[in-house]
Amino acid sequence: MAIFNKSCAFKAFKPACLVFLSGLFSAQLQAAPIVFSDVSSNANFGDTISAFQAALGDPNNGNAPGPFSEGRRQINWDAGIVPFDMPADFFNNPAFPPTRGAVFSNSNDNEFRVSNDGIDNEFDTFNADNPDQFETFSAPRLFTPVGTNSFDVNFFIPADSTPATVSGFGAIFSDVDIFGSTVVDLFDINDNLLSSHTVETNSEGLSFLGVFFDDLIAPIFRVNITAGNTDIGLGLADDTAAGIDLVVLDDLFYSEPQAAVVSAPTTIALLSASLLLLISRRKTKSNAF
Repeated sequence: MAIFNKSCAFKAFKPACLVFLSGLFSAQLQAAPIVFSDVSSNANFGDTISAFQAALGDPNNGNAPGPFSEGRRQINWDAGIVPFDMPADFFNNPAFPPTRGAVFSNSNDNEFRVSNDGIDNEFDTFNADNPDQFETFSAPRLFTPVGTNSFDVNFFIPADSTPATVSGFGAIFSDVDIFGSTVVDLFDINDNLLSSHTVETNSEGLSFLGVFFDDLIAPIFRVNITAGNTDIGLGLADDTAAGIDLVVLDDLFYSEPQAAVVSAPTTIALLSASLLLLISRRKTKSNAF
């Protein structure tokens, strides 16, 4: 089991030893993640989600400022303070809770919506048929980007502006009709693709996908989610026969964000994440809610 033998220890610069160590390090970086995947039509995923939560770690650290050495964070959108027109940094603005260490972005000026009682019922403000298509895991609210069907999640130390990484990320999707329409891509701090996963279909039901890296320390810097193949903001009806697949999200789960390791190749990534947070906060200040 020893990594170094005497030859490598005392002749560290011999080519054979360098090749061996380089190969070993690369194998570690390319190790496959553990994938948790399941579907449900009644918000019951059995023990799949609880197993994923256990992999991420206990306890749920809620809105407590981080970081913690153990535990996880979760977002369920259901708190009364979450507005319909949700700011991208709503879940990590140190000025007020909730502080969960997640900041969202998309190509449409970071526009997001959370269905709210009295204002919107499962996005019926976009199309009256939507409540018949979407199911909730934790009632009554759901989440979606607007103006696009794709968005990013970046991580920060909760209640702080320090860019961070996580070891696992999972999400619950509602009404995935067409296989391949909904994809989760995970990237490291250098914007290298760690892994890509297609979410299982479950028409008018729920699909769960969780990804966890057990052999690496918090490698996930950014998550890109493609939710369906059509922007819900267009107001179109969900119509599989016409090739239209509207998909929204419910709960998110991720491990406790840990400060990203700063090195020369990662400087641009860290500056970009910090700029994203700054832009999100400036937009938040310009919104009255």
